[in-house]
Amino acid sequence: MRIRRWRRGYLTAEYAALFFGGATVYNRYLRGTSPIPALAAGAALATGYLRRSPDFDRAALWRPQAFPAQTRSMATLAGSSALALTAAVALLRRKNLFDLPRNNPVLWLAVMVLYPALSVYPQELIFRSFLFHRYAPAFGDGTGIVVASAAAFAYVHIVFGSWISVLLSGLGGAIFAVRYQQTQSLFTASVEHSVYGILVFTVGLGTYFYHGAAAEMRAKDN
Repeated sequence: MRIRRWRRGYLTAEYAALFFGGATVYNRYLRGTSPIPALAAGAALATGYLRRSPDFDRAALWRPQAFPAQTRSMATLAGSSALALTAAVALLRRKNLFDLPRNNPVLWLAVMVLYPALSVYPQELIFRSFLFHRYAPAFGDGTGIVVASAAAFAYVHIVFGSWISVLLSGLGGAIFAVRYQQTQSLFTASVEHSVYGILVFTVGLGTYFYHGAAAEMRAKDN
């Protein structure tokens, strides 16, 4: 029992240092730079760790056969979210409504194509597969690990310099964590994450998830 308590405490401290401490350091010294290199490195390390873990189900890194059974609930939730976000932008940031597809359709198309591969899947590797497997001994395999995943996912978005990005990421992180928990399919969680990311960049909230905006805010602060 004493060893288990020590391990739980160690893993909790490691989780806090890695996701909250790491994000704080990045935000302090590298805010405004592209997070893609750090994300790619983190995903590579997470993949190496998971592949060396004998008790990790490697099929969870893809498992596309879990996707069809989730399509109805995913579509319902995404549809209601699209209506809510579109209405919110129309009421509160009307000039931003559909700004990217209207003003820069080429960039918008590039985001639609590249975002899932370069950003979504690496994030899901780190914040779902790795975090769930590594820190289940500290948080359990129920609600606790979902909250830990969503909290870490939300906090790292401080690098974009807006509470809106943190709030929306926390809500999205909870959705993706529950989906992964239910399906043990990183493919399914990544598809859902991609849908919400595409929605955010399409409806007019992309400015809150673009590292250049954080650089501009940092310049103003200085």
